[in-house]
Amino acid sequence: MKVIYSLILLSALLVSCTGNENENQSASANQLSGTVKIDGSSTVFPITEAIAEDFAEPNPRVRVTIGVSGTGGGFKKFLASEVDINNASRTIKDSEKKKAQESGLKYIELPVAFDGVSVVVNKANDWVNFLTVDELKKIWSPGSVVKTWKDVRAEWPDKAIKLYGPGADSGTFDYFTHAIMGKAQMSRSDYTKSEDDNILVMGVAGDEASLGYFGFAYYEENKSKLKLVAIKSNKDSSAVLPSSSTISSNEYKPLSRPVFVYINKKSLAKPEVNEFVNYYIDNAARLSKEVGYVPMPQSDYDALRSKLK
Repeated sequence: MKVIYSLILLSALLVSCTGNENENQSASANQLSGTVKIDGSSTVFPITEAIAEDFAEPNPRVRVTIGVSGTGGGFKKFLASEVDINNASRTIKDSEKKKAQESGLKYIELPVAFDGVSVVVNKANDWVNFLTVDELKKIWSPGSVVKTWKDVRAEWPDKAIKLYGPGADSGTFDYFTHAIMGKAQMSRSDYTKSEDDNILVMGVAGDEASLGYFGFAYYEENKSKLKLVAIKSNKDSSAVLPSSSTISSNEYKPLSRPVFVYINKKSLAKPEVNEFVNYYIDNAARLSKEVGYVPMPQSDYDALRSKLK
């Protein structure tokens, strides 16, 4: 009887020890905690948001906050060390580099996916199928006299164009104006502007005579409400629609581009930021595709990992 009792007691102890060991392993796996602060581009936001949501499952005690103040607005916070990461739909400007040098802030630039700036009109628009770069320039130039669609092409209706586009703090604004006008920030100012692409989507979707531009993922997410416009880079080229294949091959030009995250090197000393950035690199290809962007080749992500180390 004593032998049986001893065996039962030993079994109970073994079960208890095993249970404690499993609990300790589970606690160890989830012990990472803290906050990762991110701001910047609304274009890059869907990718970073998807990464953050995925990251939360194995790391429930890490809080990831993501603001959307535009690439330029994000860089202001980034250079003031208010955030750990800046989402950017353009590369850092020389003036921003200078501020980083003056403050001693060191950073890492990581391209994470490809995007195609998408030109869209209302779903009810039955006259526009493509636009040339010259026509876009005519519409968006500073001091443009284009007021109606008829001003763009004589055969188009005499309907007033309602324009929607990113604000001056947006990297998409910088990229589009540089690609179309030849110089960043050159644009007419009499249009509805926002750093939040969802507001632009709603504007174009709600006005039959509208025209707007923003990141490809926002078109993909709202294609039932919008009509995509093909672009001719010159009068002799074919009209090309943005798609995964035309963006990755740069056939959709001049509006295909990489998008980035910028990491404060000092922030990488925080385990939660370091873990998040590594997770970002490991999962950017899969999740960027899921939210409507175009992944880079795997070799590029491998190179980013080496760069981070």
